Amino acid sequence: MNKTVIVTGGAQGIGKGIARHLLAAGHAVVIADIDTEAGEETRQEYRGSSELLFIPTDVADENSVSECVSRSIDRFQRLDVLINNAGIAHAHSGPVEKLSLHSWNKVIATNLTGCFLMVKHAIPHLRRTKGAIVNIASTRAFQSEPDTEPYSASKGGLVSLTHSLAISLGPDIRVNCISPGWIDASTWKKTSAQKTSSLSADDHAQHPAGRVGIPADIAELVGYLISDSAGFVTGQNFIADGGMTKKMIYVA
Repeated sequence: MNKTVIVTGGAQGIGKGIARHLLAAGHAVVIADIDTEAGEETRQEYRGSSELLFIPTDVADENSVSECVSRSIDRFQRLDVLINNAGIAHAHSGPVEKLSLHSWNKVIATNLTGCFLMVKHAIPHLRRTKGAIVNIASTRAFQSEPDTEPYSASKGGLVSLTHSLAISLGPDIRVNCISPGWIDASTWKKTSAQKTSSLSADDHAQHPAGRVGIPADIAELVGYLISDSAGFVTGQNFIADGGMTKKMIYVA
């Protein structure tokens, strides 16, 4: 059965890859994104389709979230799936002792609180359809580079929020999480931000899978998790990183 899906942050990057994959599978897709330039550009790509709706949305603002869900229901009369993908990487670069509270709060508000708000307002509609939620976290929930505390904390929070929601919302709603590793989304940006991929042979070779990931790798996993085939899967985090988190690395 075709579903109605909200994809936050769906106008660029991994989110856009997810949206495209689900549209191709016959689902109706709502792209909820704060970047109106990217959203309008994506909408124009599908201007002949009645199954795509772009709604400018700030996931960190509850009024904006409430309006997004309401408009989605008005348009498609149902909601089957919520993909919480919206996120910002870093609002700060430097040691943690110089990290401002504003920078910390900005990342947490978008990456973690935004997920909570979307879920809160989607729950009544997802219960009616026995729907599913997929949160997009990151391998940064489990390993870090220096000076990435807000991002790592937000993604770790998403992993924990996932299993908490799965217990609270089951059996009506299944909730799972995907933690991508290195995904090359350089060509999945809006036109004004696009750049040619500069990946080297070494970039690919360091992955046990033999290559850097692409948005389609995450989109395919999303497609499975929202399908009836995954009806016995909930509360889980799936790492899609080409094997990098299992690789022991020592400086020679």
